[in-house]
Amino acid sequence: MSTTSIDFKSFIEWDNNPFILFNDQGKILYLNNAAEILFGYVTKKELYDIALSYAPQTFGYKTTSLSLNYDTYTFHAITVGYENEEQISLRLYNMPRIKPARKIEKDKLIATDINILLEANIALFRTKNSNPLKLLTDQDLPAFKIDQNNFSKLLRKTLNAFRASDSIDISLTLLFGQHVMIEDQKVSIAQLSILANGRYTDTDDEICMHAEMSQIKCILKEHSIKLEIPLIQ
Repeated sequence: MSTTSIDFKSFIEWDNNPFILFNDQGKILYLNNAAEILFGYVTKKELYDIALSYAPQTFGYKTTSLSLNYDTYTFHAITVGYENEEQISLRLYNMPRIKPARKIEKDKLIATDINILLEANIALFRTKNSNPLKLLTDQDLPAFKIDQNNFSKLLRKTLNAFRASDSIDISLTLLFGQHVMIEDQKVSIAQLSILANGRYTDTDDEICMHAEMSQIKCILKEHSIKLEIPLIQ
């Protein structure tokens, strides 16, 4: 079958797996949308060095299983290939998201403006804590369905983990180009990020429990907690 008349570029552009084409000096010749987003979390040099390290010994392509983590992005494998000495390509394969363990009962969920719910819980946190706090949110996030009671408990536990922090930075943004499959439907994701100079870890198990109940991915680190919230409609 002849493929000379087929333009494959659009298929690469639509791929959720980042794809980057470098020249032999590490300059980017092409990247798809997923890779463009990824570069907000990792440097060009780091990915170019990875491509060189895992390149095949001769012309062709080589796929390697490995674990790479950049903020909320986790990859389980890469493919590196080159057909000449001037160009080398790198493709990173997203780690599949774990399928929710429990079925969501949408009829019991309430359409919610997350900004209002977040501000209410921050106000409650401030009645007991005087920590300097910065809040940056996307006011254009659409209302979505969630268990308000459980989500408020999650917010309170999460904020309380930073009760002794010198300052707290909170941001709420849409994760462009990222989705989760819930009941065979692609659902957009918002990320609530709380960052400080340190935090308590005594309630991490409870935070994870409440997050799981609302199908929220919880990323716990020494100085931060990030919640990836599905925008269920």
